[in-house]
Amino acid sequence: MSDPPHIFAIAEGAYQGMNLSGVNQSILITGESGAGKTENTKKVISYFATICSSGKRKEGEASLEDKIVQTNPILEAWGNAKTVCNDNSSRFGKFIRIHFNQAGKLSGADMVVYLLEKSRLTYQQPLERCYHAFYNIMSDFVPDLKEKCLLSDNILDYWFVSQGKITVPSINDKEDMAFADEAFDILGFTEEEKYNCFKNTAVMMHMGNFTKDFVPVGKEEQAEIKDDVNANKVATLCGIDCEWMVTYFCKPKLKVGTEWVQKGSSCTGASGSVAGIAR
Repeated sequence: MSDPPHIFAIAEGAYQGMNLSGVNQSILITGESGAGKTENTKKVISYFATICSSGKRKEGEASLEDKIVQTNPILEAWGNAKTVCNDNSSRFGKFIRIHFNQAGKLSGADMVVYLLEKSRLTYQQPLERCYHAFYNIMSDFVPDLKEKCLLSDNILDYWFVSQGKITVPSINDKEDMAFADEAFDILGFTEEEKYNCFKNTAVMMHMGNFTKDFVPVGKEEQAEIKDDVNANKVATLCGIDCEWMVTYFCKPKLKVGTEWVQKGSSCTGASGSVAGIAR
């Protein structure tokens, strides 16, 4: 009975095939949930980063190899979640291209991400959890982050991300936040860009509470908001006018012929629109 092929042997075979034939090579990593697709992908990337290092780096800047490897903590934070079968399941597919120069050294990389499971953002099964990033933000690793994101200290205040599990024994959210925060710095994100990523994540949490603020008014049960606290938080973090935003959720414009007309929304319709934008 032979042993299965080693992941480094597969990576080395593809690398040698590229060098000898000058033809692009592909490695397809598949399997059921929990089989190890994400971990093996990280090992392939790390292998290429180690054996194909260009050795070049600008003073005070991370090397290209480090930047390629450091995409993983960020991708996992915003794309991985706990499922029934796997505590760190990738909920998206990715096609990674790693570029080499004529000497066989790393020259760059790019990635296409597709089929992200957006429904998980607004609903989770009782034994599952939303994407790790929401719980990383609440871990208090960055002292002023929750204040800047207008968040409270309790994840249960945000129902979009607390319908299932809120903690996972095998995952340290504070440690994962440290890895993601460091990865942003290594990848060259400015402080403002980094905080904007976190704020955009927090917006979705506030939008969940915003969906519950609509009340029916009048005979036609036109949707209006009873309290604009959550709406203001969403608008502030998005950098838009709150009144304008609420108007477009409650009275969206439709094009009829050549003219635009306003149409009143029900509470269900307005809440659905908010959830749709959140996803």
